[in-house]
Amino acid sequence: MAINLQKITLEKAGDSHVIDLSKKIDSITQEININLNWSKVSPKGLFGRIFSESADIDLDLGCFYELNNGEKNVIDGLQFSKGRGGAKDRHTRQGRYTAAPWIWHTGDDRGAAAGSGENIIVNPKGMQDLKRIVIYCFIYEGVAKWQETNAVVTVSVPGSADIEVQMGKQSSPYNFCAIAEILFSGNAISVKKLVTFHLQHGECDKAYKWGLTWGAGSK
Repeated sequence: MAINLQKITLEKAGDSHVIDLSKKIDSITQEININLNWSKVSPKGLFGRIFSESADIDLDLGCFYELNNGEKNVIDGLQFSKGRGGAKDRHTRQGRYTAAPWIWHTGDDRGAAAGSGENIIVNPKGMQDLKRIVIYCFIYEGVAKWQETNAVVTVSVPGSADIEVQMGKQSSPYNFCAIAEILFSGNAISVKKLVTFHLQHGECDKAYKWGLTWGAGSK
């Protein structure tokens, strides 16, 4: 379907939703941008404020990716320290913009102030090499509830409406959320809503059949 709206908001988990962006890969000349933005929400009441004084917030944005040649890997803030799934160094763990996988994580942001956020960008020159990307975010430390993050994940494809997932409206007790899947099929792009929650990276891997090898990660 053609998208004429300025923004499409996917608020809650549960129902399936596939958005055909009606964009041809070879017509895209600007990068796809995936943004995680958050700010800490102070709990109400005296006890809420007392217990939140020492609690900071650290959210991370990441993605699984698969290329048409069969290569699979994962990129996120934890990968800057230790690799998983065959990643060998910081350069490949953060991604690569000018060569495969054509995906670049611009840097880990550990702040909690308004405007804190992270970005993953996809180079339009390499989109023909991509098969799929699963975008996720997770609470690394500090905040136990999504409602206390005000977090929003936005997927921006040039020429199409932004797709927004409001993580601050989620109520799952799990700290890892698969947000959406970007599918590159032939010369077309579509985005499938996921919003599924998992205990950790490995469980999400199994749910979506990535088959990566996992080990402990840290910052």
